[in-house]
Amino acid sequence: MKIKGLFVCTLLMSVLGSCTTVAEKKKEENRPNIVMFLVDDMGWQDTSVPFWDRKTPFNDRYHTPNMERLAIAGMKFTQAYATPVCSPTRVSFLTGMNAARHKVTNWTLRKNASNDAKDDLLEFPQWNVNGLSPEEGTERTVYATPLPQVLQDNGYFTVHAGKAHFGAIGTPGENPLNLGFNVNIAGHAAGAPESYLGTENFGNGKEGKAIWAVPGLEKYHGQDIFLTEALTREALSSLDTVPENKPFFLYMSHYAVHTPLYGDKRFMQKYIDMGLDEREAKYASMIEGMDKSLGDIMDYLEKTGKTDNTIILFMSDNGGLSAHARGGEPNTHNKPLASGKGSMYEGGIREPMLVSWPGKVRAGSVTDEKVIIEDFYPTIIEMAGIKNPEVIQKIDGISFTSVLEEKEGLNKERAFYWHYPNKWGGRGPGIGTASAVRKGDWKLIYFYKDQSFELYHISEDIGELNNLAEKNPEKAKELATLLSDYLREVGAQLPINKETQETMAYPDQGI
Repeated sequence: MKIKGLFVCTLLMSVLGSCTTVAEKKKEENRPNIVMFLVDDMGWQDTSVPFWDRKTPFNDRYHTPNMERLAIAGMKFTQAYATPVCSPTRVSFLTGMNAARHKVTNWTLRKNASNDAKDDLLEFPQWNVNGLSPEEGTERTVYATPLPQVLQDNGYFTVHAGKAHFGAIGTPGENPLNLGFNVNIAGHAAGAPESYLGTENFGNGKEGKAIWAVPGLEKYHGQDIFLTEALTREALSSLDTVPENKPFFLYMSHYAVHTPLYGDKRFMQKYIDMGLDEREAKYASMIEGMDKSLGDIMDYLEKTGKTDNTIILFMSDNGGLSAHARGGEPNTHNKPLASGKGSMYEGGIREPMLVSWPGKVRAGSVTDEKVIIEDFYPTIIEMAGIKNPEVIQKIDGISFTSVLEEKEGLNKERAFYWHYPNKWGGRGPGIGTASAVRKGDWKLIYFYKDQSFELYHISEDIGELNNLAEKNPEKAKELATLLSDYLREVGAQLPINKETQETMAYPDQGI
């Protein structure tokens, strides 16, 4: 009897163990695939999808049928924010940290070298010029657990395609494979391509331009193919290598529409025929090429039967370029938003954002809930079903899954912060060394150089035309205090007065 009982017990344990294994395998299979589609330098209106309460002339200019398709399938965010320039946004995405905390506050490239433009009054702080590092002790980097590493550690097959720009040359963050990606397609330290053309080998072989040449696409050298198309083909090929029953994370990070502006001849002529000048026609063709990439990915998901179990998030890394390189009058390409890339005005930080999550997000829904780039980190972790991941850094972002599922809104009292103690190369309104805060409909910008303040009520003045700082000094002081308290809390770096060698005043000291 004892032997029989032992046999039954062993058999039962075997069956239960088998059930557990099957259940775990089924759970693994049901975890969603995730596509993060990030565009470089794309403005809020560089699309036929309106992100305001009305269409604008720019919405009529651009042709983005696949963004329209994604908007129909998912949720449109009308008030989504990033930082004024690229590397801070990308590091915030990979770490969940606000730029004031991670201190990669400007764009990165060469090791230990700052890319700040010269200024007659200001010196700039010793910010983390080497970017993000997964290894402790790398000088002038933020040490953090990257999002793809969390996903990889929890069973995801992770693919990086396109622009990386996470770390300087010669540092661990230069290579996406060090940040938790299983596959790296064409990502390196530089934030722009030397060329978008396969016929020009994407800049490879140009004397003195090796730092900007796009790596790893040799199979397309000499071919008549645009960079956006080559990246998309390689990204989709990589998805064919995902191990069976394993979810994937695709970070589709296009170099487009960053300068240099190149015409994508597949789409260029229609914009010439519309009467656009050559530079604007090139820009519009690059937008449409990016949109085709989105459509190709969506088509692939449909063809492989993965649409219903794949989340797509669409975002841009900063406002649309307008200070230089574009056709027409500078600093007007995002109107009614003021200014563009590099600026603390809405034109520099407000982004087009879409999310499709079949079975969770209501098709064709729209939200005016405010979100910021660091929110993607906890959101994607929650989407992936990962509980209490081990991370090194303090996360500033807040998951917006409740917004996507329309269960509840985010904290209305939450404030949003931007910090740029640097100087970008472009010139235009709101482009300067500045910090900003938005709480509710109120937004305050503080410019360090002359210690000036600008206060706007965004819902009534989206173009930031009416500075209310003098008319409403109480609100200005309230927000200056809120902003200063945050900057102190996270140990934000401040610029220095060249003449006195004293640190410039916090906002609440200057009001």
